[in-house]
Amino acid sequence: MNSSEHLCISLLSKCKTLKSAKQIHALLFKTGLHNDPLIVGKLLLHSAVSISNALHYAHRLFRDFPTPDVFMYNTLIRGLAESESPHTSLQLFIQMRRESFLLPDSFSFAFILKGVANCRYLKSGMQIHSQALCFGLNSHVFVGTTLISMYAECGNVHCARKVFEEMSLPNVVTWNAIVTACFRCGDVEGAEDMFKRMPIRNLTSWNVMLAGYTKEGELELARRVFSEMPLKDDVSWSTMIVGFAHNGYFDEAFGFFRQLQQQGIKPNEVSLTGVLSACAQAGAFEFGKILHGFMQKAGFLQIVSVSNALIDTYSKCGNVDMAREIMWRLRAEVGYVPQVNNVLHDIEEEEKEDSVSKHSEKLAIAFGIAKLPRGKIIRIVKNLRVCGDCHEVMKLISKVYQVEIIVRDRSRFHSFRDGFCSCRDYW
Repeated sequence: MNSSEHLCISLLSKCKTLKSAKQIHALLFKTGLHNDPLIVGKLLLHSAVSISNALHYAHRLFRDFPTPDVFMYNTLIRGLAESESPHTSLQLFIQMRRESFLLPDSFSFAFILKGVANCRYLKSGMQIHSQALCFGLNSHVFVGTTLISMYAECGNVHCARKVFEEMSLPNVVTWNAIVTACFRCGDVEGAEDMFKRMPIRNLTSWNVMLAGYTKEGELELARRVFSEMPLKDDVSWSTMIVGFAHNGYFDEAFGFFRQLQQQGIKPNEVSLTGVLSACAQAGAFEFGKILHGFMQKAGFLQIVSVSNALIDTYSKCGNVDMAREIMWRLRAEVGYVPQVNNVLHDIEEEEKEDSVSKHSEKLAIAFGIAKLPRGKIIRIVKNLRVCGDCHEVMKLISKVYQVEIIVRDRSRFHSFRDGFCSCRDYW
């Protein structure tokens, strides 16, 4: 390996942004390494997987390379499978099979199965399964485990179990996958049976049972498993806190949080958002204030999901001053008028305006502007589609406050900058 190759690999190990990736790409042309499959493959991996919002650049790298190898195909398939358009990974896999003489390996099948699972394409998943059979990879632990997860995501526990039973040497990851598959498809008895059959259990195995029981509302069974666990970690505690909170057992959720602290275990992001969710739903304002103080001292308020949950708690407990302040500034400076057409309740216009002002994403932005350093990106995750009013407000805020806002809702990612959104108002 010559000095230029060493330099490029060293730079790639420190590459964190798309700008850096482009600079390294330019260096490859300058040093004559732009057709080196090893170096370009590493750059492709960074662009497709490691760097956010660089998948389009990875696609360009792939397209411009004269003879992409299996690693390059696998890398781009992986990136596409994990993107907001996972169906494009299937298109690339088909292209590899039709237009090249390359043979897919275990990674090819594992990555494409992930894409199929994210699309919930059962028929395509079965076709990929057939191809894996032709290549003798269906019993490969990596491929077999991914097949189990794919069938579970597509709601077919029968096929998931069939794949599992045909595997000669399933490891503990595979056992955990089939237990998860049973729970995901609502087969609680099947999950219990698989758990009892497991020759070796790790901590993840126990946590899978906890998560499965709490999601199914089987809280006493979850409590029993929790008490039987030989070892507990922050995931175990978080699962109990969030599980009981989401099922409406707020006192129990608070109780687990207190026990967690008594055990000397530092709460993590999930346990904090879980107990805040319980506070919000129970209207436990005073307990929320205590948690706020704890989080401030521990530095947890820099975590966006925790900040969002805290804002949700305050708003549901009647404290929405921060959100109101931003709404009034938008009205004064840019003539913002709330879009209330999506408020279907039979209430007065002023009450409708008040309702949209309390949407959680607006409150999250208010908190982000108040707490984050100037120039920091505000990131918000939402499990529902963002409403039209919130979408318009985020465009205005990005312009007035000169801040970038990235939102992941149920449908897609939105990047708000200088008064515009990356979705071009189509979502």
